[in-house]
Amino acid sequence: MVYIPWTIAIPSSILCWLLLGYLGAPLWLWSLSVAVSLGLFQPPIWVWVIFGFIAAILNLPMLRQRMITAPLMQGIRALNLLPTISDTEKAAIEAGTVWIDGEFFSGSPNFQRINQEPYPAIAPEIQAFLDGPVEQVCRMATDWEIHRRKDLPPEVWDYLKQEGFFGMMIPKEYGGLGFSNLAYSSVMVKLASRSFTHTATVGVTNSLGPAKLLLNYGTQAQKDYYLPRLARGEEIPCFALTEPHAGSDAASITSEGVVFKGEDDRLYLRLNFRKRYITLGAIATLIGLAFKLRDPENLLGHGETVGITCALVPADTPGVILGKRHDPMGVPFYNSPIEGRDVVISVDQIIGGAEQAGNGWKMLMQTLAAGRGISFPATCTGVAKLVARVTGAHAVVRRQFGLSIGRFEGIEEPLARIGGLTYLLDAARIYTCGAVDHGEKPSVISAIAKYEFTELARQMINDGMDIVGGAGICRGPRNLLANIYTAIPIPVTVEGANILTRTMMIFGQGAIRCHPYVYLEVEALRQSNVSAFDHAFWHHLGLTVRNSLRSALFSLSRGYLAQSPVAGPTAPYYRKLTWASATFATLTDLALIGFGGSLKRREKLTGRFADVLSWMYLATATLRRFEAEGRKPDDLPLVDWAMQYALAQIQQAFEGIFSNFTLPVVGAILRGPVLAWWRLNPIGVMPDDELGSQVAQQLQTVGEGRDRLTTGIYIPSHPDEALGRLEQAFQRSLQAEAIFKTIKAASRAGTLPQGKPENLVDAAVAAGVITQESVDLLREAEIARNEAIQVDAFTLEEYQQGSQPTPHPGEALKPSRKSLSVS
Repeated sequence: MVYIPWTIAIPSSILCWLLLGYLGAPLWLWSLSVAVSLGLFQPPIWVWVIFGFIAAILNLPMLRQRMITAPLMQGIRALNLLPTISDTEKAAIEAGTVWIDGEFFSGSPNFQRINQEPYPAIAPEIQAFLDGPVEQVCRMATDWEIHRRKDLPPEVWDYLKQEGFFGMMIPKEYGGLGFSNLAYSSVMVKLASRSFTHTATVGVTNSLGPAKLLLNYGTQAQKDYYLPRLARGEEIPCFALTEPHAGSDAASITSEGVVFKGEDDRLYLRLNFRKRYITLGAIATLIGLAFKLRDPENLLGHGETVGITCALVPADTPGVILGKRHDPMGVPFYNSPIEGRDVVISVDQIIGGAEQAGNGWKMLMQTLAAGRGISFPATCTGVAKLVARVTGAHAVVRRQFGLSIGRFEGIEEPLARIGGLTYLLDAARIYTCGAVDHGEKPSVISAIAKYEFTELARQMINDGMDIVGGAGICRGPRNLLANIYTAIPIPVTVEGANILTRTMMIFGQGAIRCHPYVYLEVEALRQSNVSAFDHAFWHHLGLTVRNSLRSALFSLSRGYLAQSPVAGPTAPYYRKLTWASATFATLTDLALIGFGGSLKRREKLTGRFADVLSWMYLATATLRRFEAEGRKPDDLPLVDWAMQYALAQIQQAFEGIFSNFTLPVVGAILRGPVLAWWRLNPIGVMPDDELGSQVAQQLQTVGEGRDRLTTGIYIPSHPDEALGRLEQAFQRSLQAEAIFKTIKAASRAGTLPQGKPENLVDAAVAAGVITQESVDLLREAEIARNEAIQVDAFTLEEYQQGSQPTPHPGEALKPSRKSLSVS
């Protein structure tokens, strides 16, 4: 045999093993490579014997299971190295499907597949509905009028029923509109840009409520009777889940139903419940009720403790107590307490019939899995687009120190956040809708959407309020942002408080549900299935080795060793997301192994893992949008800003994980050299000022880019409306700015004397630099600007009575030619 020097053999073996680890080679190939490496060193026979013994155990499943896997299972149980799962957690974890979230837990996301996922567009008939009935209902009442009335006007209620707004998601065969999730989402975007009361009212009838539950689980008789009535608005539905002692922990509800046999030998339920925070509760005619069902005589055959059940309760049933309402932040949508005392209904009112008794928790989890990913993102995207439209225009119209405030870098910074995040949110909204319309029920993605959309909308409305300043804090019909600012804590809070959504649901469920092997291992342990555990565990171990090596190599190469499905300016972002995924998957395995069952209680750590997962999804959706919309060059600044911001959030979350990984040895390594290296070699940094300036300017420029970013919202054209007035002033201000630039250029060229352009108007006309029409336009622009920056003022009597403010006579002063600018 040819002798090979150890200086060649050792590096060759290491390179070979690195390659095998990077590629995720199977165990037999690792054994073969070790055998080849041993052969290079010509070891004694006893070394071969030991190697052969170990290789046989590892590669022969029967031996491996008996000698390694079975004892390993006993040790894992004893040390609680894998989390235990309660029945309610199991139902939540199994609700819905794993979509592209599973790609991130794999450590090697397949972006070719991800970019082939649907990214749908609005169909012509849906656009006609948006341009017709949705436009009309927005035109019928302003947000200020709705707040002043503390309700939608009667004619708006009638119109919503007449045009099928309450039955958008009900199929046409039951009298509904049969809309897709994207169509419904698009309607909600436009309604949200007009009034939060619209979205709260329309949303509950189309998302989590009796209609959804009936469609998914109802008997045919229940569907035939209730769905047409719900579609026509003859029934106003609500869904009663939350209680004083059961909020985010909905499984802890205490409302109770007891099965009993009536004098007619039929089965009934006696219900006692106390609910709160129920949207539309005060005016509902049909209550979807969640309660714990007991059957002391086992009349249903499911045992004494049946479990959480959902039933339909007509509001006029004796014992139902309605009529009160909460006041959620002063936003006048109906949100109410509901009580029931000895309410008796037939078992036929259980959604799905008696056969579905006890399956309520599963129903709720599966319905929420899709609903959270549609309604909240739509509402928040509508808010984001309105804020982008308003702040961009206001930054041009409002002048301080003789300049439009949008020219100040301090204003550009929040404008850039608003623009970049609006692009990102709309991308994720449409991408998620495409998945749900394609049959997915992505529970983890829906939790991400609920959390991130509401939090980012909160950040954006705060930025918007900062930009509009005093005009944002004086309420009245001219104020476009104050009511949104007031309302935004509502979506943050409802359907699972955001703190718990982040720290428990996104990663807590995702690590088990979306990981390629963890749930299989947990189930195999629960069933004491050695064969199933053996298959999952050893593949899991191989995945961990592969991801660890890939993470290290991607970090050293700054992602350049990763592949991108596209060429061009976005390719580095795909590579960095692959780097992030490999690191995320490696750290997930370290946390699961190191902390075991206690990981779910380390919510600060799981919250940071949730941040990484969330921003990988939002970034992926952003890239998917850019590809789906034809890689528009004008959108590239928005894509660059959104991607750099997302990667910076991922970097921050990783640093938090490294800093707080408290395990012995491994934690010290992560807190020390690994953290130092990541700070020297970050996966992302915040967008620079130049890029932010480009995004901010796009919001302040009339054109396709601004219109495309804010498409789909309600934009009144009449100057009597606040947004119409602002839009008119915005456009005329930009026209005036172009004229002033012409005057300034003539001044620099010596055609006109030196001075402020607004003081050189007469000289410019005399010199033929501008025309009389230009002077008229300047005056009109100044009138429009003066009118747009006014805020509402009430007489003392008007304010006390909550009536409309008196118009401000003479506010729109006509400027003189010599003073065309009023700061």
